[in-house]
Amino acid sequence: PPEGEFSAVSAGYLHACGLRTAGEIACWGRSSFGRTDAPAGVFTQVSSGTTHSCAVREGGQAICWGMNNYGQSDAPSGVFTQVSAGAWHSCGLRESGMVECWGDDEYDQSNASPGSYLAVSAGMRHSCALSAASTSCWGRRDEQPLEAIAQPAGGVVREVSGGGGEGGTTTPTPTPTPTPTPTTTYTAVSAGGTHTCALRSTGTIACWGRDNHRQLTDVPTGTYTAISAGDEHTCALSSTGSVTCWGNSGHSRTAAQTGTFTAVSAGWYHSCGIRSSGAIHCWGRSDGNRLAAPSGTFSALSVAASHGCAVSSAGAISCWGGNIAARTDAPTSGNYSVVSVGFAHSCALNSTGSVTCWGQSTNGRTDAQTGTFSALDVGEAHNCGLRSNGAVVCWGNSASGKTAVTAGTYTAVSAGTQHTCAITTSGTVVCWGGDTYGQASPPRSP
Repeated sequence: PPEGEFSAVSAGYLHACGLRTAGEIACWGRSSFGRTDAPAGVFTQVSSGTTHSCAVREGGQAICWGMNNYGQSDAPSGVFTQVSAGAWHSCGLRESGMVECWGDDEYDQSNASPGSYLAVSAGMRHSCALSAASTSCWGRRDEQPLEAIAQPAGGVVREVSGGGGEGGTTTPTPTPTPTPTPTTTYTAVSAGGTHTCALRSTGTIACWGRDNHRQLTDVPTGTYTAISAGDEHTCALSSTGSVTCWGNSGHSRTAAQTGTFTAVSAGWYHSCGIRSSGAIHCWGRSDGNRLAAPSGTFSALSVAASHGCAVSSAGAISCWGGNIAARTDAPTSGNYSVVSVGFAHSCALNSTGSVTCWGQSTNGRTDAQTGTFSALDVGEAHNCGLRSNGAVVCWGNSASGKTAVTAGTYTAVSAGTQHTCAITTSGTVVCWGGDTYGQASPPRSP
């Protein structure tokens, strides 16, 4: 441990953090995942978990750092008096005495029991809290039920520990990448702004991540053949050719459309689809020529913030909308099959399998990779391609780890704003990158 005077210390799995008498935090031990990168400031309490840590600032704000694969480091806003970092989840005690937990909830370890408490401890797969009269626990039960235990006669318990996640007797088995239930398989996935949607093999839709505009709550029933997640809304193509959109309805981007379609793309503020006649139809925010799609017949399209591009039936690319950084200056020659657009750049896949990109070149997002690809998708500022051998290659802005591909063999890939998702050859969804709202944590149940 570092030199100096401390008022408290918390030992995690392979690291520890201490609270100096001046209120600063110092951490030591294994530094992977940033678990020892303590923030600056004055704090009143600190807790070390398996691969992350949490603390309470002098003003009551909770803050966490380190691994965030389950959202365990995404501390909610508000005032807390205490926090506890477990294995893959965290819990905090609010001024009101209510406990709030966040992160992995596979065993309901983040589903805090209601009540007024004095202290809380997050373990590996369960949590416990201490009230004036008893101790309550929730989460994984194994052979013994997690029941409330009354305060013992002749004494008062003042602290409680869940164990396992803070150097307890249980040895954690790290599982950094959440995996779906093997019985649930998917055929398509689309990574949006802060949410993700996928098509199950049954044709039904599953979505996860942020739900601030009912991106998850309003998922439609029925069977679908294609899906596109935009920034805050999603559109899907039904098995009968109709289009359904949900989520943020501002600018009428989710307004019901009549007729049948063969493709659909959800952007930031608008949506576009290809009708069965091959014509493009757009709806939503209209400024900046977002809806001014070209005439003709098309086979593929993609829209983002304020521009869109489409592939004609002859294999040519046409773009429309705002032309910041020449993002609509599509190549004038070549035979293309796929086009995908980001915030300020675009990429396309030609008939030979090579990639061409244009527009804003910051962070190498237009530095098309060599070799051949079978699929291509463009996120806000990064791109990912699928090679014929099932390998995924990503390039461009690498913030949040969105270009750090999880090893595997894949059949599809989708690049979002700060995360990426792909479908393995076994039909499961794997995601990497930013996971602030759980957008990179696929469901593990049907």
